Amino acid sequence: MVEHQDGTRAAYDGIVELYASMFAGRLETQPFSRNMIGTFAELVRGTGNRRAADVGCGPGHLTAMLRDLGLDAFGLDLSPAMVDHARRAHPALRFDEARMEALPVGDGALGGVLAHYSMIHTPPGELPALLAEQARVLAPGGLLLVSFFATDGPEPVRFDHKVAPAYSWPADRFAALLAGAGFATFARLFHDPASERGFLDAHLLARLR
Repeated sequence: MVEHQDGTRAAYDGIVELYASMFAGRLETQPFSRNMIGTFAELVRGTGNRRAADVGCGPGHLTAMLRDLGLDAFGLDLSPAMVDHARRAHPALRFDEARMEALPVGDGALGGVLAHYSMIHTPPGELPALLAEQARVLAPGGLLLVSFFATDGPEPVRFDHKVAPAYSWPADRFAALLAGAGFATFARLFHDPASERGFLDAHLLARLR
């Protein structure tokens, strides 16, 4: 797990300013993603536990969005350069460096976890460990919103992402992994991106049983 993470971290460390300039305002033109995140935040507020982690937060723009939606949000990322940028861009918020399989969060501490395209670089065999870690940090009834690239085939597909190698997933396979980690998926959203890859953008909203 460490080897591919080291490569991913180095790749993102090298493109921080470009990445931030490309994605900081991107949700303004993505109503489906924006509204799914809004629904997630509303449901987290409804649990009574407003603490939420933006796991794989990048430059911190979605962490700030979650704060604006009424959550006590903080960001975690593998890339120290991304964390430094997020701290400068959003000084009122907390950002820390962390690996997704070892989050610096206590058991059952959170009402929500947002994983917005942050698991796409994880090889399929390692994904269950990441989902188990999301389950560990969530309180019973807590919410997980995970976004990824979806494929119609029966198996995950490795592809050359512009930053680091990534994987697209059959949505049913991803939902089955969520179930194995103790989650019940209760909402799915798919929409067609303006992408030459042909993958759908997929969002699964799940509750910890």
